[in-house]
Amino acid sequence: MKKILILNGPNLNMLGQREPDIYGHQTLDDIQTMCADHAAQAGIAIDFRQSNHEGEIVTWIQQEKDRIDGLIINAAAYTHTSVAIHDALKLLNVPVIEVHLSDPETRESFRHHSYIAPVAKACFKGHGAKGYLMALDALCKE
Repeated sequence: MKKILILNGPNLNMLGQREPDIYGHQTLDDIQTMCADHAAQAGIAIDFRQSNHEGEIVTWIQQEKDRIDGLIINAAAYTHTSVAIHDALKLLNVPVIEVHLSDPETRESFRHHSYIAPVAKACFKGHGAKGYLMALDALCKE
């Protein structure tokens, strides 16, 4: 059975409360449930995590690098700042897919650059929570 690691960065634990006009009313728990149901239907296992700490995300990538078949990451603000997460993702020999609930390119200019993009096979942005399901579907085809 394929195993997909789904990592979520800072402030995503506040979904549903934080800027719902941008990020919607679903909570991260709602998205985790959606992903778990979708993965079960596809016959894959997921490991869904969130951290507000860059180093913890880096450690998770390092720890799981030989145990996963793919990685989905919504690095949130770290997308635009973290060379450390970029470097950790380069350790992987599995497909990486970047996800964003909103489309960063339609927002403030500091959100236009992604350190994740150069190591990601694909990016789903601006689709809300559905972007996670699109990423799971893309990894199922691998």
